[in-house]
Amino acid sequence: MTDTFAMLQELLAQDQFELLFSEEEKPENLRLVYLMNDAVESFLVFQKVRTTGSYRKDYEGELDATLSRSGEEYVLSVWQGDSVFTIFFEELALEVHCYDYGETGHFWVKGWEYLRRLEYLIAIVRDKCDYLGEPYCSGEEQKLAALADFPPLNYCSYPAVPERYLVRREEAEGASPEALEVMTELAEGAGDATLLRALWLYRKRPHSVLIRKWIAGMLRKWAHAGVVDTICVRLKEESRRYPRRSFGPQEDARLAGLLKMSEQQKAALEKEKITAEVVREERFAAAEDGIENRVYLMVYGKKTRGNRICNVKEIQ
Repeated sequence: MTDTFAMLQELLAQDQFELLFSEEEKPENLRLVYLMNDAVESFLVFQKVRTTGSYRKDYEGELDATLSRSGEEYVLSVWQGDSVFTIFFEELALEVHCYDYGETGHFWVKGWEYLRRLEYLIAIVRDKCDYLGEPYCSGEEQKLAALADFPPLNYCSYPAVPERYLVRREEAEGASPEALEVMTELAEGAGDATLLRALWLYRKRPHSVLIRKWIAGMLRKWAHAGVVDTICVRLKEESRRYPRRSFGPQEDARLAGLLKMSEQQKAALEKEKITAEVVREERFAAAEDGIENRVYLMVYGKKTRGNRICNVKEIQ
């Protein structure tokens, strides 16, 4: 059984308190963001609520909170600086919406975009597994999420976001046995003997920066593209079990048109024996997050000193 109150305490301990709140609507239920990324939008839902005080939507800083019970109601008081907001509620439920993330692509950092995109996909799946667990994360997703602890592929080598937005995890900066096991299986499946040798050495020295940089460089090469592509394909296949986000008839139709154009351009490139991949950048379904829905083509160029070069083209 999900312990929603433990999840609430977890958020408050991290100074996280983001409500989807409207002063005008005065809803019976009130949603608190739990985990929102491209793979999942989840909320703790205060049910049968009434509120007092002022909620500061743009507040950033430390929180102080108390939770108590009064008769049939729970009482949560949250101090945002010198402002207090109190929620009286009867039940606390969990609401989860999993989405298809297999074609997700954000391009906040230039260079080796396909590796940064893969790092991002692994990271969001890892967060989904860590925060929500088995009911919302398949066995295959849990397995591939272990690669978040493989430094030649994670933010240590190919961060998907600028430095100021990185959330570092101490365990992610040394190769974990689970991550090495998954990568070894992938390299064996691809028949990549050179990578297998490198992984054997890395297993002996999992905190070696030199070996990490060596393997990170190998993953740029066409010679090792089979391993990288296999991870992408397996994540894409798993994500298909979830629906795509919907943004209303008008925006859904606009996106469908862009996707159709991208597939036509991809087909034209493939006739010229050029590999391309369609990716999408989407905003959240439940709330505005400042991201505009976009569609891109990742176009793989010819070999340059053995490196796998990728150009990103936005579909207009």
